[in-house]
Amino acid sequence: MKLTRRDFLKISSAATAGLVLSQHHLGFAVGAVEQHAWSLRTKDARETPTVCCFCAVGCGIICHTDKASGKIIYTEGDADHPINGGALCAKGAASYQIAQNDKRMTEVLYRAPNSDKWETKNWDWALKEIAKRVKKSRDASFTAKNDAGELVNRTNGIASVGSAALDNEECWIYQAMLRALGLVYIEHQARI
Repeated sequence: MKLTRRDFLKISSAATAGLVLSQHHLGFAVGAVEQHAWSLRTKDARETPTVCCFCAVGCGIICHTDKASGKIIYTEGDADHPINGGALCAKGAASYQIAQNDKRMTEVLYRAPNSDKWETKNWDWALKEIAKRVKKSRDASFTAKNDAGELVNRTNGIASVGSAALDNEECWIYQAMLRALGLVYIEHQARI
């Protein structure tokens, strides 16, 4: 395409005029309507600060929850958060879909050893089974004293890689629980 200087000036002038007119909304008071619509969206919602669960950065998110139903109706970046200052990446901005997704798994699926079929189990069974297996693994690999006879109380059969969805206080509680079990190998995504 051959573009002369005159054609460039015509196109640039038309684009600038279109941009200016689009900002004026041709005399309609769109700003007031937008503000009213925004206030209706989150009018009766409870705001709860939380931490984004997608990576180890720990950006702050505000979840707007409907007081009547308890469902999350909107999420936004927390402008007061020291890490992200209200900005969110594409995943963080779409975190609303974690709670509001009809394809999300809501049941526990279990496949027994050597089985080719998945079974639906309830949460009580799953949590008891996890606790039972953690205890079995801990008991099988627990070392009370090392070769020098020093008291160590540790297990080398379990390791943990932490979660980016936890804030500092939750991470502290999590690692304290793991150390109480005797774990030595405790990591967090922020370090990996």
